[in-house]
Amino acid sequence: MKAEIFPGLLVFLSLLQASVSSSYGLREELWDTSLRSSVDEAKRLVDAAYKRTRDRIKENLQNDALTPTELLGYFKQPVAGTRAAVRAADYVETTLTLLKEKLRWAVRGDFNVTDLLTPAQLGMIFKASGCDQQDKHINCDAPNGYRMITGECNNRRNPSLGASNRALVRWLPAEYEDGVSVPHGWTEGKRFSGFPFPLVRQVSNEIVRFPSRQLRMDQQRSLMFMQWGQFIDHDLDFSPDTPARVTFSGGVDCHTSCAKQPPCFPIKIPPNDPRIKNTKDCLPFFRSAPACTSGRAIRDQINALTSFLDGSVVYGSEVPLANKLRDRSNQLGLLAVNRNFTDSGRAYMPFGRMQKDPCLIVSKGANIPCFLAGDSRANEMLGLACMHTLFVREHNRLAGGLKRLNPHWNGEKLYQEARKILGAMIQIITYRDYLPLLLGSSFQRLIPRYRGYNESADPRISNVFTLAFRFAHASVPPTVDRLNENYKPIGPKILLRNAFFAVWRIIKEGGIDPFLRSLMANQAKLMTQQQMVVDELRDRMFEQVERIGFDLPALNMQRCRDHGLPGYNSWRQFCGLSQPSGLKALAAVLRNHNLAKKFIQLYGTPKNIDIWIGALAEPFVTGGRVGPLMACLIGTQFRNIRDGDRFWWENKGVFTPQQRSALAKISLSRIICDNTKISKVPRHIFQANRYPCGFVSCSQIPKLDLRAWKSKMTEDVTEQGMSFK
Repeated sequence: MKAEIFPGLLVFLSLLQASVSSSYGLREELWDTSLRSSVDEAKRLVDAAYKRTRDRIKENLQNDALTPTELLGYFKQPVAGTRAAVRAADYVETTLTLLKEKLRWAVRGDFNVTDLLTPAQLGMIFKASGCDQQDKHINCDAPNGYRMITGECNNRRNPSLGASNRALVRWLPAEYEDGVSVPHGWTEGKRFSGFPFPLVRQVSNEIVRFPSRQLRMDQQRSLMFMQWGQFIDHDLDFSPDTPARVTFSGGVDCHTSCAKQPPCFPIKIPPNDPRIKNTKDCLPFFRSAPACTSGRAIRDQINALTSFLDGSVVYGSEVPLANKLRDRSNQLGLLAVNRNFTDSGRAYMPFGRMQKDPCLIVSKGANIPCFLAGDSRANEMLGLACMHTLFVREHNRLAGGLKRLNPHWNGEKLYQEARKILGAMIQIITYRDYLPLLLGSSFQRLIPRYRGYNESADPRISNVFTLAFRFAHASVPPTVDRLNENYKPIGPKILLRNAFFAVWRIIKEGGIDPFLRSLMANQAKLMTQQQMVVDELRDRMFEQVERIGFDLPALNMQRCRDHGLPGYNSWRQFCGLSQPSGLKALAAVLRNHNLAKKFIQLYGTPKNIDIWIGALAEPFVTGGRVGPLMACLIGTQFRNIRDGDRFWWENKGVFTPQQRSALAKISLSRIICDNTKISKVPRHIFQANRYPCGFVSCSQIPKLDLRAWKSKMTEDVTEQGMSFK
């Protein structure tokens, strides 16, 4: 063992005897050359794991051998700038792991390796890994009245605030098993607040599982209400998996092994599982990619997207992707569209340029690849792909209208103005139409009237929000429907398990209109304590003979632990709510003694309940579709996003008063009227509507009057909106 100790650590042996000054001695004596050798070794291990993973995915794609979970994970891979940022963070974390292993024989008991490093030594590791690139100076001097694609320079005082490829913000300190990065539940039997963490699959089996024959639909919310939630979530946050699918040490395959070795954090199967009889098996799970956080070694997760509700779901959050999504062949300011197919003359999104991809595999003989969109998850669900398509068409419609009004505008001006309007539309639909129906009686308290841009508000997406906003998994029904012009079903319902990445159905089976009609005329699934998440998402998403492929609730809870999120009571305290200490108090909060009893039997204490399931289990606030805790977390986040956004549509100087007045008339129903062949739509699109009740002719839905955007040549010399604060 001693022969393997890297140079410089031998000096610790004598210093360790003096307990009072040992950490000081360690800090002083740790040689820079030794640190560099550890960084070099970490780089070699991480690069090798990334390469092995890439080679494996490539080989499986060529052989059509991707398993369903690999298929889903394919789009959780970070790309471009996100991948570079994640790689640097993986270098840092692996370096610290190596240092800890090399010191373990010399330091008694558990210890935090960063306590043994001086700030200068930590800084050296950050620089050698490339993490210091996150802190590079951002120049915001160039006058520009438009958002940057990356979200940089929104806050002039802190230009990286809300920008893509930065760490999610923490509203409460991280809670890891080792205080640094190891998630709760990693060490079996290890207690926290006096109790071990239950297996997440066991929680899913005992609390989430229900017989699907008793499925209740939401009599007051349309399926579009669920779909809009997913669409805007994909505008705000994306925490990709680490690019490695094999361990950093030893090359163990996370797909086939149940070993807990970074970055693999497999989900164990409990005894007496109703579906999986082999309890030695597991569900593959990969840790979210880490983020570079200067001066701190506690693991944070990265947000690959801008934190602003800015239409990045359509336009991308990195410049290379944004450029790829544009049509540069003319000066019309358009987004690129599909060259192979149209929807009865209306545009589809362009295809991605991969030779083989998951949609191609799913489409089999249809030979239809995935679409290229502003967010990599656009192809996951059919309704989501239709929403993406709708907004690409709307951008091009807006650009065309602006060109007719202002023939002298060049392509860049048309693109930026159409993008600005589209972003405002997404903000208006979300805050005026969607959030009041979600937050109910809590809405006005959590998101009071707008008072203008607040430079001190932090718009960054919080780590806990990325889990809290997954409440909508409980609103997804088990099938996907298509409706014809008379709002009657077309063919049999498509099981959800057969709808993932099945974009061939859009192109080959009648375009986006049948799916949009279903979203408008059908109801969302109702979330109740007796029917949380359908088995299509919990057990049968990818039915396989040997292994279960998917348990979304279990994955969500494992992700809470992966992200180091504190438990249920900590978040109740954060929101100013009571913190139940035992069965009686929890039963009062949940208004359900039996459910509270199950939680206590599993977790031992409400303190340890994983935030996603604890918040989901609460009864709805009056008029809303989430409980008080979820409402607080979601409402707080959406207030921060609005108040900390310099380009918010209502902020003075962003739009003229005439433009704001025109924008106030827009609606999602109108966007559907303007970009499809659908002629009858609901007035209130997120409320449950049964055709023909609640549906009106498109001629009765107000249009956006673009005349407020007509400019004189002289006005274009100074970009409108540049001077606002």
